[in-house]
Amino acid sequence: MAIYKTGSYAFDINAKTEGVYHSTFIFSTQDINTAKLIFYLRKDGIPLPLSAVTGKVVLIPSSGKQRIRDVTIVDPFEGIAEYVLDEDEIKMYGKFNCQLILKYTNGQSLSAHKFGFEVSQSLVDQNMAPLAEYYVDDFESLKALIIAMYDEETVMLDELKAKFSDLGRIETKEGAQEKADAAEAHAKAYTDAHAAKTNNPHKVTKSQVGLDKVDNVKQAAKTDFDAHTADNVRHITADERTKWNKGQLYKLTQDNGVRILIPDGTDLLTLPPGFYYGINNRLLNNPDPNDAGWFNYDIMDGNSGRKTIIATASYHNKMWFATIHTNGDFRGWKRILTSTDFEPVWTEVPLKNGAKHGARKVMCAVVGGFLCLKGEIITNRGVIFGTLPASYRPDQLRSRLVPIFGTTGMTKLYIETNGNMRLEGQIADKSDNITSYGLDEIIPL
Repeated sequence: MAIYKTGSYAFDINAKTEGVYHSTFIFSTQDINTAKLIFYLRKDGIPLPLSAVTGKVVLIPSSGKQRIRDVTIVDPFEGIAEYVLDEDEIKMYGKFNCQLILKYTNGQSLSAHKFGFEVSQSLVDQNMAPLAEYYVDDFESLKALIIAMYDEETVMLDELKAKFSDLGRIETKEGAQEKADAAEAHAKAYTDAHAAKTNNPHKVTKSQVGLDKVDNVKQAAKTDFDAHTADNVRHITADERTKWNKGQLYKLTQDNGVRILIPDGTDLLTLPPGFYYGINNRLLNNPDPNDAGWFNYDIMDGNSGRKTIIATASYHNKMWFATIHTNGDFRGWKRILTSTDFEPVWTEVPLKNGAKHGARKVMCAVVGGFLCLKGEIITNRGVIFGTLPASYRPDQLRSRLVPIFGTTGMTKLYIETNGNMRLEGQIADKSDNITSYGLDEIIPL
């Protein structure tokens, strides 16, 4: 079974979300054949079909040398593709700028997204220089690269031919200096004559033109300059500049402020900080695998791999939270209880063997790990008078002393793990006056 270190990208293919996705994924130069990029592609809220697509990923490491590789289509119907960095690419430590491109068989081409990740240099690779080369794995890309290299060599050859054709006109350093001196003298004579001319609209020479010759009333007063400098509408203050420079640049939502849709099959534990939504039971590590409703997920990161996730069910308004401790230690989901969870929902207990309800029906409810009973029962002792529904049964035999109505006294109530209930024994002042037995009790499950 192959083991991979994965970085997942959820891309929504449209012109509004097209941009650069800066992830926090960091691989190591020792992740040889284990650094995997997974792409979850959606368009208009549904998976993007990939059955007629050849996926290309453009990788540009810090060396600047471009590599174009084929991606593997994992699930063409759910829009899932992946790529594993090869042994050369994983040695190119530093930041990678990348782009996913989809080429269709009908000739169309589609840019999915630009994105990035980082390869950290392992300690065992400290003396390793980063590789710098072009790498392509399809003929068209190779053809384009060879043509570009040929064009560059042709231009260089033409330049060399032109330089060698001038060898016959090369002169000595002294001859060139004489020509330069003569040209400078000729130019100075021309410019001096031009500077002395007064055949211009103002009848002045070069030396007569200066700021001291300008009428000062035509300039702005210092007060005007001071007013312009103090204008905080046109200019910002130092405090404002500091405040803007300290602004948070990381996007937690889409550009319109709406939560980000999570593609089906995504592992919640791998998502970066942000506000998301998705269909709960289609996501990995969800809080309630039996709930197929829409959930909102708020994800916040800490240092050293710590993370907090808040999950809220949109329909029934229940909430869970989970934490990931240092170095990715997932601590599981905990449900947050509210006052509604402690409001009992009463269910009538089915009676048997001739038992009857007294003045109040025998009812049961479960509240926070406790069985709640209420009502009065008319029955004979020593026989099963009723059976609790499956979700109301204790995990071991339970008993309680319950009161006798009609006279002073008590009897013992037994509740078995299969839900059967019976009364045993009795202490009564006047047995002939017994009308019923009270079952108002709270019993641990």
